Amino acid sequence: MDYNHTMQVIGEVIDGAGVAVIVIGMVTAAGTAAVRFARHETGTYRRFRQELGRTILLGLELLVAADIVRTVAAEPTLISVAILALIVVIRTFLSFSLEAELTGHWPWQQKNTAMPPPG
Repeated sequence: MDYNHTMQVIGEVIDGAGVAVIVIGMVTAAGTAAVRFARHETGTYRRFRQELGRTILLGLELLVAADIVRTVAAEPTLISVAILALIVVIRTFLSFSLEAELTGHWPWQQKNTAMPPPG
């Protein structure tokens, strides 16, 4: 087994882990939401979206890592690096959007609850 083939296999394993995280997290979040719904708990939908969003974020991170391993570690060409850059930009945008939706602010903004609003 040569180096490039090894990097391809490692990338595929990380890809599989990313997909598994998303699928398992989705099933877990749906199951938890179903139990909460059956118990008539409030905020079930919001919690489900937050749990699912966190799962998707983690899965996206793994998928980006797999792309990096496959593209950079195995014979990088200008085209493959450009494609990787585009994939990373798109997935980073998705991650930031999900983070903003889950927390209510962008990742680089600190939520400061210690100080009252001016005025």
